[in-house]
Amino acid sequence: MGKVYYVSKNVGLGILALAATALATIIALSIAYDKERAKNRGKPGDGDSDSTSVPTPFTTPFGPKEPWDHYRLPVSLVPVSYNVTLWPRLKPETDGMYIFTGQSAVVVRCVKETDLIIVHSNKLNLTHFYGHHAVLTGLGEATAPAIRMSWLVVKTEYLVLQLQSRLAVGASYVLYTEFQGELADDLQGFYRSEYTEDGVRKVVATSQMQATYARKAFPCFDEPAMKAVFNVTIIHDQDTVALSNGMEIGTKDSVIDGVPVRVTTFEPTERMSTYLLAFIVSDFVNIKSTQNNDLLIRIWARRKAIDCRQGDYALNITGAILQFYEHYYNATYPLSKSDQIALPDFNAGAMENWGLVTYRETVLLFDPIMSSTGNKERITFVISHELAHMWFGNLVTLQWWNDLWLNEGFASYVEYLGADYAEPTWSIKDEIIMSDVYKVFAVDALASSHPLSRREEEVNTPAQISEMFNTISYSKGAAVLRMLSEFLTEPVFAKGLSSYLNKFAFGNTVYTDLWDHLQQAVENTPGMHIPHTIHDIMNRWTLQMGFPVVTIDTRTGSITQKHFLLDPDSVVNRPSQFNYTWFVPIKWMKTGVEQQQYWLLQETDTHSLMRVSGEDWVLANTNVVGYFRVNYDLANWDRLLSLLNTNHQVLSIINRAQIIDDAFNLARAKIINTTLALTTTKYLSKERDYIPWESALRNLNYYILMFDRTEVYGALQPYLKKQIQPLFEHFKMITANWTKVPTGHTDQYNQINAIGIACSTGVQGCSELINSWYRQWMENPHHNPIHPNLKSTVYCSAIAFGGVEEWDFAWRMFKNATLASEASRLRSAMACTKVPWLLNRYLEYTLDPTKIRKQDATSTIQYIARNIVGMPLAWNFVRARWSYIFEQYGQGSFSFSNLINGITKRFSTEFELQELKKFKEDNLHVGFGSATLALEQAIEKTTANIKWVAENKAHVLKWFNDEST
Repeated sequence: MGKVYYVSKNVGLGILALAATALATIIALSIAYDKERAKNRGKPGDGDSDSTSVPTPFTTPFGPKEPWDHYRLPVSLVPVSYNVTLWPRLKPETDGMYIFTGQSAVVVRCVKETDLIIVHSNKLNLTHFYGHHAVLTGLGEATAPAIRMSWLVVKTEYLVLQLQSRLAVGASYVLYTEFQGELADDLQGFYRSEYTEDGVRKVVATSQMQATYARKAFPCFDEPAMKAVFNVTIIHDQDTVALSNGMEIGTKDSVIDGVPVRVTTFEPTERMSTYLLAFIVSDFVNIKSTQNNDLLIRIWARRKAIDCRQGDYALNITGAILQFYEHYYNATYPLSKSDQIALPDFNAGAMENWGLVTYRETVLLFDPIMSSTGNKERITFVISHELAHMWFGNLVTLQWWNDLWLNEGFASYVEYLGADYAEPTWSIKDEIIMSDVYKVFAVDALASSHPLSRREEEVNTPAQISEMFNTISYSKGAAVLRMLSEFLTEPVFAKGLSSYLNKFAFGNTVYTDLWDHLQQAVENTPGMHIPHTIHDIMNRWTLQMGFPVVTIDTRTGSITQKHFLLDPDSVVNRPSQFNYTWFVPIKWMKTGVEQQQYWLLQETDTHSLMRVSGEDWVLANTNVVGYFRVNYDLANWDRLLSLLNTNHQVLSIINRAQIIDDAFNLARAKIINTTLALTTTKYLSKERDYIPWESALRNLNYYILMFDRTEVYGALQPYLKKQIQPLFEHFKMITANWTKVPTGHTDQYNQINAIGIACSTGVQGCSELINSWYRQWMENPHHNPIHPNLKSTVYCSAIAFGGVEEWDFAWRMFKNATLASEASRLRSAMACTKVPWLLNRYLEYTLDPTKIRKQDATSTIQYIARNIVGMPLAWNFVRARWSYIFEQYGQGSFSFSNLINGITKRFSTEFELQELKKFKEDNLHVGFGSATLALEQAIEKTTANIKWVAENKAHVLKWFNDEST
C-alpha cells in the first residue's frame, strides 16, 4: 500500500475555513515581496548558479538515497488549498519568446514531523526571496522555521527547502512562490497554441496537466492523491476571455506594469487532483444551454467554427449524456458548469479536466454538411468518455498511476452506454468488440504484456507513467469491466458503482475498494450467486497479464484453459501468483439455443452438456462478453464452418466475427491449421454485415502486411477481389449507383470497406468511379461531390492512383481547410501516394510545425509507414532523426509508442529484426521514453512474424491459388 489521503466531511469543512484564513496571509506576502521580486525576475531557464543542482552539503551520487532522489513525494505534508495567479503573454518578448508569470500560495498541513519541504517544480524560473526560492509562513498559532537553503532537482523535478528546524505535526503553513515560465508550443503544462483566422495569426494560452505537467505551470504537489482546493485568478488581455475549472465569479479591468489587462477570478474548485486543472486564455466564443438543475453547459471554439454551427451537435448531446450518467451512477453532477472547448493544438484526443474538458477540434466539432457519420460517432464516443470521468476519475480518483486502468478502462467501457443513450438508433454497443476487445487481444497475447494493475514500484518516472496510457489500460480495462458487468448483470454492477462513488467522493482509492462495493452489491441482491468473491474472480483478470484460450472438446465435454500466446515459443518472464489460470464465465449456446452460464474454475473440467454429436454444435462466449478466445475439436469447427457456408444468419453478427477472429489468431498461435482460419472467409461473398467483414479484413490485413512484398500477394489479391465483388455490387444497387447513403449506421461503414477493397483489388469500375469524383473536385474546388462518409477512402485511392498533380491539390485543400476533420482526412490521404519523392518530402514536412502541427507529426509518419512504398522511407527517416524526434515529441507523449508500433508493423525478415535491435542499441543513450515497452514488443512481434512467415508461406500461397480460380 502506498500513500492515500482520505478527508472526512468535517475535516473538509475545516480545510475550507483554513483556506479562507490563509488568504489574508497570502495577500500580505504578495505585497511584502513585490520589491524583492522586481530585483530577481529573469527569463525562463536563466536560473541561478544553484538553481539546477543540489548544494554541496546535500550532493549525492544519484541512486535514490535522499528524499529528493525519489520520484514519489514524501508523506510528511498534505496540501489543503492553493491560491494561484497566472498571467500568460500572448505576444512574444523582444527575444521572440512567449512567457507567463505567476504566483502561488499553497496551504499545507504537516502530518509527519520533517525539516524538508519537497514540492514539484519543472522548467520554472523562481523568484528568490532573501536568497531562497520561496517564502514559508505559519498559519494560526504555527511559527514557520527559517529556510536554511533551497534548491531545484532537475531529474526528479523538485523544489527542495531545507529548514532550520522541524515542522510541527498538525500545524499548517503557507508556501509562497513567484515564477516565470515559457509559454512554449510543446503541448504540455501551460502552453501556446496558434491558428490563423481570416489571415490573422492568433495565439491561445491553454493547458494539459495529465499526467505530470501541472508542475510546469506552478510549483505544486503533483500527485493524484494530493488533492486540494484551488482558487484561481488569471490576468489576461482585455480582448480575450479566461476559463478555468470553476465558474468565473469576477472580472476587473486594471493596469499592471503599464499594461491594460483584465483580471478574472474563479470560484474555488472542489477538492481535486492537480492533473485535472485547466487554464485557458483565448478570443473564443461559446454557445450554451441550461440543464433542468440550472447546470450551465457551454461549447467553446474559434468564432468561425461556432458561427458555422460546428458546436451544435456537441451541445445537443452533452446534456443527455450527463443526465444518463447522473441516473446510472445515482449521483448528481457535482459542479456548477460543464465547459467543453475545441483547441487547434492538443496532443491527446481529449482531457477530462473537471468542469473544463479540452478536445482536439476533430473530436468536438461537427459540420452537418462536411462531416461524416464516422466523425459524428467519434465525437459522441469521446464526449461520452470524458463526461464519464466527471465522476469516475475526477470525483473519485486513483491513488497512483499504477491503477490507471481503473480510470481509463471504466470510461472506455461506459462510453458505449452513454453514447448509446445519446444515439439509440445506432445500436453501437456492439462496436466494443472490434474497437476494444479484439484490439487489445493483439497486445495482451504477447509475452511482454503487463497486468492491468502494476505494482506501485513499477511506475515511478514521468515516462513510466505516460507508458501506462496504453491499450491495456483503456481497452483491456473496458473488456474485463464489461465481462464483470455481464456476469453480475448491469443493475447490480451499477448499484455497486453508486455506493463506491458516494463513499469515496472527493477522495482517492485503489482497485480493491471497487471490488468491496461490488461484493456488497452482490450480497445485497437476493438470489444472486457467483462462485467466488469479486476479489477472487477479478484479481485473476487484473493482477496477471494475458488471457486464456478455452478449448472445448464436444466429443467428450471436456474443457481446458491455457494462457494464450501469439507466439507459443515466446518465454513469459513475468511470474503470476495465479499460475496463469483464470475463473472464466462462459456464456454458450447449443445448436442455436442459449444455455445456462458455466464457470470454468480450474485448468481442466468436464461439462457433460457440452458433449454433442450429429448435426448439433456448440458455440461458446456468445456475443464475446468474456475476455478469452475459444477453440473446439475439429468436428465442431467443421460444423460451424458448414453453418457459415449454408446459413450464416443462424449465428449472431458478433459471433460470426468471433469465429473468424478466433480462428485466425489460433492459427497464428499454431493451435489450429492456417487453412482452417482462411476457410472462415469463404462465406464472405454472401455476408453483408459490417462487423464480420471488418473482422475478416483486419485479420487478412496481417497476411497483406506479411506478404505484400512477396508472390503470395499476387494470389491473395484475386481471392479478395472475388469475395468483395458481391458486396461492391450490393452497395452499388442499394445506393442507386452511389447516389444515396445507406440507411443503416454500420451499413455506411461497410460501404466504405466495399469501395476501398474493391479499388485496391481492381474490381471493374471502382478506380474509374473514384478518379472521376476526385477529378470533378479538382476542376471545381469549391464544390466537393464526394460524400463525407467516402472521403477518406476516395482521397486515399485517388492520390494512390494519381501523381504530383493529385497530391499538390490535396495539399492546397489541406492548408485551406476550415474544418479539422476534413484536414485530418486529407493529411492521412496524402500518405497514400506511391511516388517516393513525394513521400520523402511529406516526411520532411512532419517536422516543420508551420506545415504539420506538432500534435499531428507522429501520426503522419505512421500514415506514411502504412504505405508499402512509404514504410522503408519512414523507417530510415525516424532512425536518422531519432534524437530530434524523441526530444520534440517523445518525452511524455501518450501516443509516442504508436510511432514504433506503426513503423514496424510489416517487419518480418531477419534483416529487419537486426535493424530493429541495432536501432535499440544505437539509441540507448537517447532513450525511448513512453515507447520503451513498444520497442520491446516490436522486437517480440518481428521475431514471431519471421517464424510465422517461414512456417506458413507455402501453405498460404497454395490455398489462395486454389481458391482464386
